[in-house]
Amino acid sequence: MSRKEEIQNAYQSVGNHTGFYDGMMTYGNIAGKLLCRLVWNMDKEKNLYYRNKVLSSIPKDFSGRLLEIPVGTGIMTLPLYKGLPKAEIVCMDYAPEMMEPAKERATLLGIENIHFQQGDVGALPFQAESFDIVLSMNGFHVFPDKEAAYQEVFRVLKPGGIFCGCFYVEGGVKRADWFAKHIYVPKGLFTPPFETEEGLRKRLMESYTEVSVERVETVACFSCVKKKFMIVTVPFCSPS
Repeated sequence: MSRKEEIQNAYQSVGNHTGFYDGMMTYGNIAGKLLCRLVWNMDKEKNLYYRNKVLSSIPKDFSGRLLEIPVGTGIMTLPLYKGLPKAEIVCMDYAPEMMEPAKERATLLGIENIHFQQGDVGALPFQAESFDIVLSMNGFHVFPDKEAAYQEVFRVLKPGGIFCGCFYVEGGVKRADWFAKHIYVPKGLFTPPFETEEGLRKRLMESYTEVSVERVETVACFSCVKKKFMIVTVPFCSPS
């Protein structure tokens, strides 16, 4: 079984327990609160802070084209999309089961300007420079081929477009690093190697401008803008 299949199977199982998953993502129920505190050292304020930090990168009056991958159950982003009726929103995920609750939420919220599809961030089925914003919340610690994911995000993002999101980074909370290595990786929920806060900042600064990276316990929140012009340095050769 490939790593992609392992991840898909793992999140199919998660999709059958969306109450627990949503509670963990939003600090919204007893089980979620216990896990957030025990593993990630997160309380309600920190949980809310990092979510708001990421989503504040999306303009309130945004009317362009946005790609979210992975969308998961949509618990964190669909309420925001309800307030963006002029935007074109595309949501992707490895596991179709994870998206079913998101589709139901979109219907209940009356969001019509949204499209869901199963897909791989390492091979996005979109033309180059076709999105104004790419959002990835809690995804990059899962993706099996992170280099391909970074390259694909850069490819489909328009020059001047925003790349923002958050994900687990190692080196913030020791017990979280232990759980990631010994529990989440074997279960197929996380995939090494993992970024560090400084490693992520350095990576983004190579291809983006206006780079902002802030770690909240184990989660790195980031926002950056794709450079409009890439400067290519050509070695000088003196005439012979």
